[in-house]
Amino acid sequence: MCTYLTEKIEIEGSGKGPQGWFALSHATVYVDHPVHAPQEHTLNIDFLNPAAGPSARVAVELTEEAALALADAIRAALASAPPGLASARQGA
Repeated sequence: MCTYLTEKIEIEGSGKGPQGWFALSHATVYVDHPVHAPQEHTLNIDFLNPAAGPSARVAVELTEEAALALADAIRAALASAPPGLASARQGA
């Protein structure tokens, strides 16, 4: 079932597309019919930088189980790092 609920957030990071690496400024998360995945519905995440044009986008389609496992893995990885490490600037 499509929820039509779309979560949009501002982010800081980098993504790799056909033209190489680019800055990410936004993420969109929603449940809908996938474009490529064989499931009827997936959790879809678009990482993008609208200011850089339509090619500055990385799309992900995940099953519910995969999305929940990814969320758990992200929390576990961040919890195991020293405080502030993931946000520390290189060379600082």
